[in-house]
Amino acid sequence: MFSIPGLKVISLTDAAAARIREIMAQSSGGDAPALGLKVGVKKGGCAGMEYTFEIARAVNKGDELVSDKDATVVVDAKAVLFLLGTELDFKTDRFSSTFVFNNPNQVSACGCGESVEIKPRSESALTAP
Repeated sequence: MFSIPGLKVISLTDAAAARIREIMAQSSGGDAPALGLKVGVKKGGCAGMEYTFEIARAVNKGDELVSDKDATVVVDAKAVLFLLGTELDFKTDRFSSTFVFNNPNQVSACGCGESVEIKPRSESALTAP
């Protein structure tokens, strides 16, 4: 796992933690028990990358396991440097309910809000004084 003292890969707002707990309570089926919400990034969309979600039923080598406010998030190993320092929120408005990434590594987003441009943090920048 990737660990830097004092820096969480991802933190949760109260609303995000509550929604993750709800999702986990409804995800009892499958071959293995639900461990948490797995988040990651993949190439796609007009801005270059998209955030991904799935139910985590295992923690793979290099994945980051984050427990916050009685909710568990598994950060995909390939996404750790893209998500370092991110706050995950959950917003509900008149027309939708969605997870929102407050990501300091995000440099732009497309107009429709479906994809983002993210610059990964370099490990050397994280260890410099």
